[in-house]
Amino acid sequence: MNYKEAYQMWLESTAIDTLTKNELMELSSEKEIEDRFYKNLEFGTGGLRGKIAAGTNRMNVYTVAKATQGLARYLAAHSVSPSICIAYDSRNMSDVFAQTAAKVLAATGVKVYLYESLRPTPMLSFAVRHIGTSAGIVITASHNPKEYNGYKVYGSDGGQITDQAAKEILELIDETDIFTDIRLMELREAEGKGLLVYIGEEVDKAYYEKAAGLVIRKDLVKEKAGELKIIYTPIHGSGNIPVRTMLEKLGFSDVQIVKEQEKPDGNFPTAPYPNPENPQVFNIAIDMAKELGPDLIFGTDPDCDRIGVVVKEDSGEYKVLSGNQVGILLSDYMLNARKGEGILDEKDIIIKTIVTTEMARTIAKSYGVQLIDVLTGFKYIGEKIEEFERTGSHHFVLGFEESYGYLAGDFVRDKDAVIASVLIAEMALYYKTQGKNLSQALNDLFNEHGYYKEHLISIEMEGKDGQEKIKSMITALRDNTPLCVGETKIRITEDYQLSQRYNKDENSIELINLPKSNVIKFILEDDSWFVVRPSGTEPKIKIYASVVGAAMADAEEKMEAFIKNINLLLNM
Repeated sequence: MNYKEAYQMWLESTAIDTLTKNELMELSSEKEIEDRFYKNLEFGTGGLRGKIAAGTNRMNVYTVAKATQGLARYLAAHSVSPSICIAYDSRNMSDVFAQTAAKVLAATGVKVYLYESLRPTPMLSFAVRHIGTSAGIVITASHNPKEYNGYKVYGSDGGQITDQAAKEILELIDETDIFTDIRLMELREAEGKGLLVYIGEEVDKAYYEKAAGLVIRKDLVKEKAGELKIIYTPIHGSGNIPVRTMLEKLGFSDVQIVKEQEKPDGNFPTAPYPNPENPQVFNIAIDMAKELGPDLIFGTDPDCDRIGVVVKEDSGEYKVLSGNQVGILLSDYMLNARKGEGILDEKDIIIKTIVTTEMARTIAKSYGVQLIDVLTGFKYIGEKIEEFERTGSHHFVLGFEESYGYLAGDFVRDKDAVIASVLIAEMALYYKTQGKNLSQALNDLFNEHGYYKEHLISIEMEGKDGQEKIKSMITALRDNTPLCVGETKIRITEDYQLSQRYNKDENSIELINLPKSNVIKFILEDDSWFVVRPSGTEPKIKIYASVVGAAMADAEEKMEAFIKNINLLLNM
């Protein structure tokens, strides 16, 4: 079926409501019609994500219901008495999509545990494990602009579903007719039949207790938490209540909230791109800081799984730390704290993704503990936690990725900004007692381990043409592997689609024991590296780059030249 036929079917179907049909009839651009209907919104291990609008390639109640009908069939095939937890964030339509999913699942006999109000994504991961359901759904588009929403599916372990599960669910979704196969049960009826239960305070309290238990220097926090001055912004998202609840629970009483960004609002009026990677989201917080003089500023994204940290440098300027820099600080702090408390163990391990700073490996080695890499995506960190829990081979200390995601503990299986806020507050408090702020602590680490500098190039390529261009760019790199970047030779090429690591110096090929992914990494003779991959959640191609310098100015100069040479190599 081509896009014109799909468009016409939506206009003619009695299953589609009048408002949706009116929206479609008002479309005047043939290109827009094509983009909305040339394919179904893709369902992968990250679930669904797309712009909120009518059409098969958009997020709406019909595409959500179709995906949920497929998921319901999958659960029925894999569980005797299937059940599911559902959460949602502050985005536009999140509550409606969550209720739509609940109605479909209840109609197929799946018992639904639905949060009665918005919650962070990691609290959904916890609820799945705590209640013991077969799966979980969270309605969120994380840090995307207001036009987007999404639908993420979790397995019974609380982690995002595996590639195999996603493949099976997708097959069942594709077999579902969006007009005739959808069944709905009203929420009141579902509740009366015992197929719908609202999740309340008991689960929240259990989560808060677990999170509080992650504090390492417990005496320090108990005695001095009230001395740390914090400015926090939820960036119009779901973090406001849980983050403040945790800080208050641990005694961090001097917390000022960015009032303009406190209330949940899916239009994100003060932050069009509500991502803590974007320095502009902290402008109001930094203005407050100039008056209040806090020790720490941090903000969480709409579904509160990512966190950004702002520090005051010696120059007096405020700077947003990169995700890598926060990960470096946490890696060193947590290992140092464990050593100080006498609980550092040779089984301790840190997990990072292949696009995340190598400085973390150097830090881990200095404490005599292991660090391993996984593919980009926190689900792969979650899978490793599950493996370590099963085998007892390692003790998970910290998992992180450069895109502002961090996790400690084993009771959540996704990145968690509530947990991260607790650890970052403890860390900032410790350094304050040592007469330092986080900027000074970071400089100390650079002086000790080397000046690592990372950079991300993110290029948006929307629509059908954009997706095809992204694929062709990576295919061209794979088919015509470069020998050098500028004048520096490439020493190792890692192709995660082919599962091969090719060492040019040794003329050897080694197997990469990770799931296949359309990602290529190049490691140069001077230990700089870059990675090219398509985004898993946005219509973008991403290029990650890293260099090491003798000083920060040297690293910055190297990075500038490196990026220029990468752009020449990729014809950008």
